[in-house]
Amino acid sequence: MFNKFIGAILPYFPKKFIWIFSKAYISGETIDDAMYAAKDLNSKNIKVTFDVLGEFIKTLDEAEFNKKEYLDLIDTSFKNGIDGNFSIKPTSFGMLIDKEACYNHCREIVAKAANYNSFIRIDMEDSPCTTMEIELYRRLKVEFPTSVGLVIQAYLKRTLDDIKSMMDMNSEAAPLNFRLCKGIYVEPEAISYKKYEEINQHYLEDLEFMFRNKIRIGIATHDKPLIEGAKELIKKYNVPKNMYEFQMLYGVTPGLREEMVKEGNDMRIYVPFGEKWFAYSTRRLKENPKMISHIIKAIFVRG
Repeated sequence: MFNKFIGAILPYFPKKFIWIFSKAYISGETIDDAMYAAKDLNSKNIKVTFDVLGEFIKTLDEAEFNKKEYLDLIDTSFKNGIDGNFSIKPTSFGMLIDKEACYNHCREIVAKAANYNSFIRIDMEDSPCTTMEIELYRRLKVEFPTSVGLVIQAYLKRTLDDIKSMMDMNSEAAPLNFRLCKGIYVEPEAISYKKYEEINQHYLEDLEFMFRNKIRIGIATHDKPLIEGAKELIKKYNVPKNMYEFQMLYGVTPGLREEMVKEGNDMRIYVPFGEKWFAYSTRRLKENPKMISHIIKAIFVRG
């Protein structure tokens, strides 16, 4: 109850206070900040995916601005020789305002990345967006079969059916490309699994289906039981290394990340940045109030 209360009032705290926590999990406000973080990760044999913060916009002018920021980011990344790709949130480009405008913005970004032989990942947002984002992925994959992928969330009850519904697009030359995560948004119990054990069970069921059907997967988790379960499935199906990688968030479980890289696992880190870090941080904290106790400990306990 206390954590939820603190989470609810966090948006009213001074930005400097929130930044004390956020700076560990956000690479900075500028493209230069993101490049610095990416170069550091690349030096440790870790790939990156960039994310410019700022979803759920209110005007199409914001969508145009966000598109230009991504086009600049793609150019800057390749000028800096970064080993990485890019994640986009469709609501940043007006999906909830004008779906066709959103498609056109996203298409331009994917085309730009494809010119560099790079890749765009469509992030999955909350449940009102799920079907629209699958449709967006479908449209873009037709034109850019190896340059676009999608995030899917194991805690949604519809997810395995969604994966099966997209199997018509899967091929050896251009396999489906998913990032599988647990899911972060607060969703109704009618459409989502709530218990830790349930979510993990369905995560591994989804993962096994994808390995069995030769889908390319980003295994996005910090949960050791899921990582161990994934390793067992990789052995069971003799999955080639080019068909999977592990993925984690910037600043989260760095010890586990380093351990996995030392074991020889391919690792990619999600690197968020941008001037809208404050809204991102407070929203994530409200969605995950259990994180509040860790913040308080980080601020007030030295060690």
